[in-house]
Amino acid sequence: MKAFAALLDRLTLTPARTAKLRLLEGYFTAAPDPDRGWALAALTGGLDLPGVKPAMLRGLVEARVDAELFRLSYDYVGDLAETISLIWPASGSVEAAPALSEVIAQLSGAGRSEAPGLMAELLDRLAPSERYALIKLATGGLRVGAGARLARQALADFGDCDVAEIEELWHGLTPPYADLFAWLEGRAERPAQAAAAPFRPVMLAHPLEEADLAKLDASAFAAEWKWDGIRVQAVAEAGVRRLYSRTGDDISPAFPDLVAALEFDGALDGELLVIREGRVAPFSDLQQRLNRKTVSAKLQASHPAALRAYDLLRDGPEDLRGLPFETRRARLERFVAALGSARIDLSPLLAAGGVEDWAAARADPPDAAIEGLMLKRRDSLYVPGRPKGPWFKWKRAPQTVDAVLMYAQRGHGKRSGYYSDYTFGVWSNGALVPVGKAYFGFTDEELRQIDRYVRDNTVERFGPVRAVRAEAAHGLVLEIAFEGLNRSTRHKSGVAMRFPRIARLRWDKPPAEADHLTALQALLPAKV
Repeated sequence: MKAFAALLDRLTLTPARTAKLRLLEGYFTAAPDPDRGWALAALTGGLDLPGVKPAMLRGLVEARVDAELFRLSYDYVGDLAETISLIWPASGSVEAAPALSEVIAQLSGAGRSEAPGLMAELLDRLAPSERYALIKLATGGLRVGAGARLARQALADFGDCDVAEIEELWHGLTPPYADLFAWLEGRAERPAQAAAAPFRPVMLAHPLEEADLAKLDASAFAAEWKWDGIRVQAVAEAGVRRLYSRTGDDISPAFPDLVAALEFDGALDGELLVIREGRVAPFSDLQQRLNRKTVSAKLQASHPAALRAYDLLRDGPEDLRGLPFETRRARLERFVAALGSARIDLSPLLAAGGVEDWAAARADPPDAAIEGLMLKRRDSLYVPGRPKGPWFKWKRAPQTVDAVLMYAQRGHGKRSGYYSDYTFGVWSNGALVPVGKAYFGFTDEELRQIDRYVRDNTVERFGPVRAVRAEAAHGLVLEIAFEGLNRSTRHKSGVAMRFPRIARLRWDKPPAEADHLTALQALLPAKV
């Protein structure tokens, strides 16, 4: 447990991706089995300890310290695990920390009635950093900037293999992954593919830069629309059907209507969308279906899921990834036509032309759900990862709006000491109405500047949220970049932004000159 706590602490304080990879690789090298396997499960979301819930932990700590003191401390710190680990009363003598595998064994076997006593006993035994790791482990919210993809890449570095090999095996493996580590260390053969309908690592595109555009030979590329949904892989093999996200997460439970339509033997790459009467709905409609463990029949009917196919990776027993894109595309067209499914259609290619023709199409697409173009070399093989050259994404330029900072909330992890989550608004009938939230797009120095502004200009407190002074003559204007707008009944403004982020701090601009809601309403797509 001590080594795992040290790992989480160092990951939290280490911003660089390469440095995080080295930390993980070092841990996998030094930690014994099965501890490193359980740590891997925690990092990749494969660990479930249902007996421990945040509400139970709050009850435990409030039974030991003043409830108001805990509330004020939590409000200031902004992270439940950190607050409890620091405020938990010392027992007088800290015992040797148990092994990570011992903690997992105890918690996984504990029911709702046993878990509180067990957690209290463990918290009494541990030092503050180990308490923090225990709570993060038990609640499943590590938030240390090292998720499943980074952990799998660290495994590949540890075993000196291609991460694609690990990703193809992943859904057939189970914690604590002893057979996986034995293979990576050269002590055993590669684990057999145990998963039915496995995930196949996706091929990704590079953003098209001006230098790429200048030397692009349009005749060597095919162009297709880039739809505003989420990239998925639909696999049906030997009677098993699965829907995967681009990172290999099985999202089948959230989309049973689409999974039921996978009446084929093969693997499709495409875009998950909500489609009604042939028209793609705004991304906000798709968001209603995401991240659910179950979905009601009513929601399935009102927000029908569909797949717009881009590529064919497997046709029956045949793996097509080693064939040129042009050949795969011809096979895909026949494959989708033979399905005759209302849930699965084909993403159309644009007519052959030059860069000027494609630029004009990109600037004026036929559907509001199109966010740009994909350019794919006709001879490109389907290669996992992001090789430079075969595929480019040519997105439309983001839209921007000048908005006024209205509310701020403390962040988590390394940002727990800063107000780093911002709600901003635009003018409507002389008052500011919130239109979005953003928590990235700024530098560390700009974060410190905004945090100082929030502290100096707080006018009201709502738990962890601070309302800041925002008037026509006094306030902080933020230039917000976003990918699109959707209608929203949940927001007072009636609009919801797609991927908002802070592009610039407009210290030079008076709040009175920020944008008005009517300007955003004019950008809304027609109702579907």
